[in-house]
Amino acid sequence: MRWEVVGWGALALLLFAAEALAPGAFMLWIGIGAAAVFVLVAVFSDIPLLWQVIAFVLLSVVSIQCYRRWGRPRARPSDAPLLNRRTEQLIGREVALQQAIVGGQGRVSIDDASWQVSGPDLQAGSLVRVVAVQGSTLRVEAADRPL
Repeated sequence: MRWEVVGWGALALLLFAAEALAPGAFMLWIGIGAAAVFVLVAVFSDIPLLWQVIAFVLLSVVSIQCYRRWGRPRARPSDAPLLNRRTEQLIGREVALQQAIVGGQGRVSIDDASWQVSGPDLQAGSLVRVVAVQGSTLRVEAADRPL
């Protein structure tokens, strides 16, 4: 056995073992590149080492790109896209003002939390609709229907 054949075979096995120990589907594809060079070197005995390394790099890149294009599972759309964005879940809710909006600032109580709101000046108890979120402040407007 020639040392190049043994070397590329050992590298492929080492990369496959690394993938098995720390799965992440990355070392596998580089290992496939090493295995392909192993086959090339086993079949064609007169390939210089520089060309073997170039083939290894190119085949590794090609195998990774093939995985990224066709092998990686597609992300499924979430059934709850706002799950961890609590303030955005409040958009569209209609609530009564807890504290009047004076100078553009007021407060509302939604569920178990008190929120600062900004919007047109309104009296306490007025019905408002949450239309946007700016940081932790809710932008509100007067609701169309009375309380």
